[in-house]
Amino acid sequence: MWDPATYLRFGDERSRPFFDLVARIGAQRPRAVVDLGCGPGNLTAALASRWPGARVLGVDSSAEMVGQARAESYPVDFEVGDLREWTPAGDHDVVVSNAALQWVPGHESLLPRWVAALPAGAWLAVQVPGNFDAPSHRALRSLSVAAGLGDLTRDAPVLDPAGYADLLAGAGCAVDAWETTYLHRLPVAPGADHPVLTWMEGTALRPVKAALDGSAWRAFREALGKRLAAAYPARGTVVSFPFRRIFFVARTQGD
Repeated sequence: MWDPATYLRFGDERSRPFFDLVARIGAQRPRAVVDLGCGPGNLTAALASRWPGARVLGVDSSAEMVGQARAESYPVDFEVGDLREWTPAGDHDVVVSNAALQWVPGHESLLPRWVAALPAGAWLAVQVPGNFDAPSHRALRSLSVAAGLGDLTRDAPVLDPAGYADLLAGAGCAVDAWETTYLHRLPVAPGADHPVLTWMEGTALRPVKAALDGSAWRAFREALGKRLAAAYPARGTVVSFPFRRIFFVARTQGD
């Protein structure tokens, strides 16, 4: 179960890659814009501001996230949907997916299918985390395997930028692909949990928490917190947390 409040605890840090991604989309007057994996809808609303003449739709598999989005007064339609089953419509001139496809096993096979259904000159813009070899995720996988949960934490759920570029170019698109490592300087609050643990509770730890009972979850969380404190030591009141992200913007053939 997704918790919108937990996810938004680092809203500024999580939103920066979204705006870096959207800034590379050259669409001027799209008819319809879709945000796949829209979460609580706050960033989807920014798409409505960018293209006020477009119909904007947010799609997410989490009913909790969609419920939070619908509770706001955003000029956006929201719906619950499985990205594996989603298909573009003929007027979807811009499709955005920010930090969602890493949750979809085999999402590489979806991309050529989406491209084939998009109209001429449409834009497909995607960002996925690329930090699965970071100390945070190595610790998470090690503890998950020890707890019998190894299948919940895949070690390579995304391609590198060249892999996505080759895939989309092979589907006939013009492609811009790149990666960025952000250095998040997370504040350390006296007596609070390690900030990287708090960060992970909003995303990567969600399936682990759902799979464990209360006492097992508390033990897992405590063990992970100790490993994160060793891997990401505090310097004064700040923890430095490097975070690699992978981006691609593809445009279909045509206009």
